[in-house]
Amino acid sequence: MNHPLASLSRKVLRAPPVRSIPMRRIALPTEHGGWGFLGEPLVAGLAIAFSPTAPWIALMVVGAFLLRQPLRTLIADRMGRCDASIAINAVCFIIFYSAIFILGLTGAVANGGWRPLMPFFIVLPLIAIQIYFDIFRRSRALLPETAGAISISASVAAIALAGGLSWPFAAALWLVLIARLIPSILYVRERLKLEKGKVYSLPVVVMAHTAALLLVTVLAFLGLVPLIVCGAMIILLCRAITGLSATRTTMRAMQIGVREVVYGSMTVIILVIGYYAGL
Repeated sequence: MNHPLASLSRKVLRAPPVRSIPMRRIALPTEHGGWGFLGEPLVAGLAIAFSPTAPWIALMVVGAFLLRQPLRTLIADRMGRCDASIAINAVCFIIFYSAIFILGLTGAVANGGWRPLMPFFIVLPLIAIQIYFDIFRRSRALLPETAGAISISASVAAIALAGGLSWPFAAALWLVLIARLIPSILYVRERLKLEKGKVYSLPVVVMAHTAALLLVTVLAFLGLVPLIVCGAMIILLCRAITGLSATRTTMRAMQIGVREVVYGSMTVIILVIGYYAGL
């Protein structure tokens, strides 16, 4: 007859090992496109409307952006595997990133008051939507991705207000970044479906890019943004049409993401050049 301890030992040996999560996945966002969403409005705002308050707003936004990943990891762990080491590491990063956020917020308020931060108050409901979807592990759905793009692009409006620009000009910058990001989200989602052989929708992507072009054209007609930005929107529209065509070059998700960073950088450069050159 087998000894109970021997039977228990065999069960332990047969038990599947618990996979550890790399520290990088706890500390840093896993979506490569998120870094572009963070950088584009910050770079545009700092280049167009730099002020003593602007770096503090940027620091605050970076802290808030980084805070999401360990918070999401902690929520997922508490609702699932309940691994103490993962939870402890996540809490440590939450504390660290919260300190960065608080430092940036304190510096921003001390230098520019609360007025430049009003765009962030406007997007609080969208931030709540992101948190809700994070809790239920659906952060890659279209709604939270769109809400995230609108929320994080509010940083360009905040920096613009801190730099002395009026609300119409700050809002126009914000709308340009939204017009760049939301259609791009739709394009990447449909492009990935196409690359995986799934059903995709070219008309939806084209309509979104066309609407973005019309919005920027109206803003340029009102004198709120440089006319040259319309050229950037046309380039993005052409990229979407060719990228979802039968003659496209097949790409992996990483390659598509890298190209979107390039297109986002191009849009920001054109926007900044247009403001300084008056084009």
